[in-house]
Amino acid sequence: MRILKYIFLLLLLSIVALSIFIATQKGNFTIERSKVINSPKSAVFNYVNDYRNWADFGSWTTEDPEIKIQYPATTVGKGASYSWEGKDGNGEMRTLFVKENDSISQKMNLNETTSSVFWSFKDTVGGTKVTWKTTGEMSFLFKVYTALNGGVDKVIGTMYEKSLANLDKALDYEINTFSVKVNGLVKKPQIFYLGQTFTSELSKINKNTKIVIPTIVAFCEQNDIPINGKPFVIYHTYDTAKGLAKISICVPINKEIFISAGSDIVSGKLEASEGVKTSLTGDYSHIKDGYEKALTFLNKNQLTQDPLISHIEIYATGKNEVKDPSKWVTEVYIPIVPKIIPVKTYPKTPVKTTAVSPEVIPASPIAPAKIIKPAAKPAEQKKLPAQKATEEKPSEF
Repeated sequence: MRILKYIFLLLLLSIVALSIFIATQKGNFTIERSKVINSPKSAVFNYVNDYRNWADFGSWTTEDPEIKIQYPATTVGKGASYSWEGKDGNGEMRTLFVKENDSISQKMNLNETTSSVFWSFKDTVGGTKVTWKTTGEMSFLFKVYTALNGGVDKVIGTMYEKSLANLDKALDYEINTFSVKVNGLVKKPQIFYLGQTFTSELSKINKNTKIVIPTIVAFCEQNDIPINGKPFVIYHTYDTAKGLAKISICVPINKEIFISAGSDIVSGKLEASEGVKTSLTGDYSHIKDGYEKALTFLNKNQLTQDPLISHIEIYATGKNEVKDPSKWVTEVYIPIVPKIIPVKTYPKTPVKTTAVSPEVIPASPIAPAKIIKPAAKPAEQKKLPAQKATEEKPSEF
């Protein structure tokens, strides 16, 4: 019995000693990992900038299939966030700062351990060099966890290495696998829509759609306005030299409505038209290929582009329907000016006339009709006996 007490006391002292040792260890940490991703910088940046993609490359999701992830309305850009509940605890991440195609700054809270997360994206030989860095201060429980699993560098560093490898694999196939189909000349019916119109940099249009479309959808839901189709973007102008475009990001609705002045959301109507259509199957980063093939078809067939609208992009299938970017579908539609079809005319049928004898054609213009005055009343004559009627000779005129 006394031996058991000694063993118990020894274990207790060991635990206390270990706790004191762990508690006195430095809690600050900095972990950094880098990898060259075989994809364009803009594609890598946009993929990482959307928290909905993190489940596709984060190693923690494959190691914990039962993990529960919650997404708020905004998952892209500054102010975006998401949270999770898993076997290793609960956490939340929020985006604090974004520099387009360059860097992202975030704040993470995992089991009461707060850390700052930084991403940087640099062009390099073979693709994009992605650096993922974390700095923070460990809570006591996190110190214990990392101490029992080889240290904080191994715990977080291994997770980052696996995740970056998954990111490269996901982007290499999902982002770079695409195809463009030329649908040719099609007719588009009249469409009513709600939208927001502004001028945007071409590189930021994809980001802007991810922010504006959910806003318009929420507006429709709040005001019981039925949505009638897929979201689309009208390019009123498209200046590749300046990298700018005047666009309207739209959600189609059943009928025309009127919105009070001063609202950021406006109502509009696209008239029925004919145009050239191509379909991109794959990530949106290849949309330029779809536009250029539509333009090539238009020029080859000597069609005239509508001067009022550059083109329209319709998001037929996206992340909400299919998770894999290689299966997304974006339609490009370039309206054209209708060809003027000439009206076919037929020669008039000659009128058949009867020949007139030259003898009866007047030699001179017809004289105007003479005004005949009534004759004076003849004097009363003596009645004569009735005579036999004689045949009147024809007049010479």
